[in-house]
This record gives sequence, structure tokens and C-alpha cells, in this order.
Amino acid sequence: MVIKVFLASSSGSTAIKKKQQDVVGFLEALKVEYAQLDIACNEENRMWMRQNVPQEKKPANGIPLPPQIFNEESYCGDYDTFFDAKEDNSVYAFLGLPPPPGSKQAHADEEEQEEADEDREEEDLQSEEEEELRQLEEEEEAEVQEEEEDDEEETQGEEAE
Repeated sequence: MVIKVFLASSSGSTAIKKKQQDVVGFLEALKVEYAQLDIACNEENRMWMRQNVPQEKKPANGIPLPPQIFNEESYCGDYDTFFDAKEDNSVYAFLGLPPPPGSKQAHADEEEQEEADEDREEEDLQSEEEEELRQLEEEEEAEVQEEEEDDEEETQGEEAE
């Protein structure tokens, strides 16, 4: 899986340049494989990016600005959603990538998995206990019914005498 970052190499906006540098620098720091696709000098890249950013994610004028981030063909988000993911320590999830072993996110995912496993075990144990209780109740009910039938047979036997 290759992360695609759509950038503008010759942007006149310093804000866009800073955002692009922030995304690229962070991906490099995480050692995430990515490809930079320039939309300033490659019309094909610009058209592909514009067509593949979901409509609800496009600004009011309908033209998304760089940086835009994709995992292969799957849209991840723009700078703002990337920044939010960075702040939440969820960049790997944002990118649709598994976190590397030993990372904070991997550790958090492992803890979540352990909690889910514990919950499942608890539910299984509870189900087993409920099943055992149901069986005991059925056995008691059968014993009571058997005693009632025995008592009824004795009463009928005494009446017959």
C-alpha cells in the first residue's frame, strides 16, 4: 500500500507550503512509504485528485487544495483531518495502515483487543453459568414433578384400599 500525497510544488501560498511540509515531514518521521504527486506541473495528477476527493469533503468552490492524502485509491483526508489524526495519535488509522509493533497506537490497539477478549470471555462465562443454572432449574422441576406424581400414586393407592 502506498500513501499518495498530492502537493503543489509551485504554490504561491506559504500556508499551503507549510501544510505540505508538515504532512511530508511527519510521514518521513514515521517512516511511512509515500509518493508525492505534483498537481502544479502535472494536469493528470490535478484532475485525478479533484475527481477522487469526495464531494462532501470539497470546499464551497468545489476545488480541493493540496495537500490531499490517499491510500492507493482510497481517500484519507486533507491537511485538517491529518492534523486532527496527528493530535489524536491516530495517524496510522487515518492512513488506513496497521500501526508498527511497539508504537503507542499498536499498544493502544492491543489493549483494546485484550479488553474485547476479556469482555467476550466474561460473556461466555456468564452464558455458561446461565446454562448451568437453567439445567439445575430443569432438574429441580423434574424432581418436584416426579415427587408430585409419586405422592399422587400413593394417594390413589391409599384411596383404593
